[in-house]
Amino acid sequence: MNLSSNIGEELLRELWAKVYNLPQNLDVIDRLCTDDFVLSNSDGDVVGRAAFKEWARTFTSKIRDIKLKSLDMFSGADGKRVVSRWIVTGYNQGVLGSQPDDRPIQLTGIAVWEVRDGKLAHNWVERSAYELSQQLLKPIK
Repeated sequence: MNLSSNIGEELLRELWAKVYNLPQNLDVIDRLCTDDFVLSNSDGDVVGRAAFKEWARTFTSKIRDIKLKSLDMFSGADGKRVVSRWIVTGYNQGVLGSQPDDRPIQLTGIAVWEVRDGKLAHNWVERSAYELSQQLLKPIK
């Protein structure tokens, strides 16, 4: 097996562990991501490491005790792409503009990552926002 195809997976595992799990360390973004890193999602693009750090800080602040678990991860044969399927759990602190009510939440997603020059360069992400909105609309029992 070509070890270079696993570099992206190693970078992504570290990013998941340190950015989207506690204790959070957003400074690893500087080491793991390119200067011109782009996060593409339904809201548009978040461009640059500083903007990505701010986006991650805001996103994770809406979920108390956030935990991201990787369900699947694999690389393209040339190592230039990594695909991951993941689940986030925690407690609602205002996700999707909802009222913070501290109820348990679950969010799943799939992300495609570009790996360039030994760093994460671009992330295209799709999340189960509809399903999460349905969780948040249910009355609290």
